[in-house]
Amino acid sequence: MTTRILFVCLGNICRSPAAEGVFRMLAPWARTDSAGTSGWHVGEPPYGPMQAAARARGLDLSDLRARRIWPGDFEHFDLILAMDGATMADTEALRPEGNTTPLRVFTDYAPDRGANHVPDPYYTRDFEGALDLIEACARGLLADLRR
Repeated sequence: MTTRILFVCLGNICRSPAAEGVFRMLAPWARTDSAGTSGWHVGEPPYGPMQAAARARGLDLSDLRARRIWPGDFEHFDLILAMDGATMADTEALRPEGNTTPLRVFTDYAPDRGANHVPDPYYTRDFEGALDLIEACARGLLADLRR
């Protein structure tokens, strides 16, 4: 069973920390982390409005800090999940030669939602909608891991 999962978005202050928080609540046995493809927010906690929306659902993201993804992550994780196609392409560009760690778009785990990416609430301001989709994807991921 895959137990080491990395969630990746652009800045690591909204989508990927929320995905990490949701998944660690659903699967506390899994080892999870999150990262961003940019270094804009390294060391910062998740964005305040995302933390507030998560807190309203019983999720505490306050212990998380933004970091940038690096090639070594491909060796440390069993599965890497990108929040959108651009993040996936930027993450793939870091893959060490010969590495076969699966890299997928997170929304692959919620095909019934008809989304091919998790919209970035930093720009859309739809933190609730992002969390709804993230929760659906996390439940789909958990179901897939249990198979």
